[in-house]
Amino acid sequence: MKLFALLFVLALPIQWEPSFENAKKIAKEKHELILLNFSGSDWCGPCILMRKEYLESETFTQMANDNLVLVNADFPRKKKNIGNADLIKRNEALAEQYNKEGSFPLTLLLDADGKVLKSWRGKPETNVTEWTAEIQSICAKHK
Repeated sequence: MKLFALLFVLALPIQWEPSFENAKKIAKEKHELILLNFSGSDWCGPCILMRKEYLESETFTQMANDNLVLVNADFPRKKKNIGNADLIKRNEALAEQYNKEGSFPLTLLLDADGKVLKSWRGKPETNVTEWTAEIQSICAKHK
């Protein structure tokens, strides 16, 4: 039974919080940081690679589940992928505050108040293990 429970924990998919305000509340309660990712999920090649190679990797997911509240501000172009008006409005507000240049992908590590601690424009220059360790190190300093 323990092995089953361990496998279940390891197999948990990445969980994205749709509300940035709620993410800040959760981060404060759990003493975690926020990882905010700006993406163009259906048109931005580097965004798609970032998600597959980094954000959905087992290495990152395990660390994120214990240290981060994840928020994805996605800006798809295909009509079928565009969210409801409320989601679009929230993502545009996040872009106005954190991504005025319109960089994709853009990943920010924020404290629970929304202060930027670290940013990565484009795909990280290090491999997923090194990138994850860097984030974990920053998280440890802010616990």
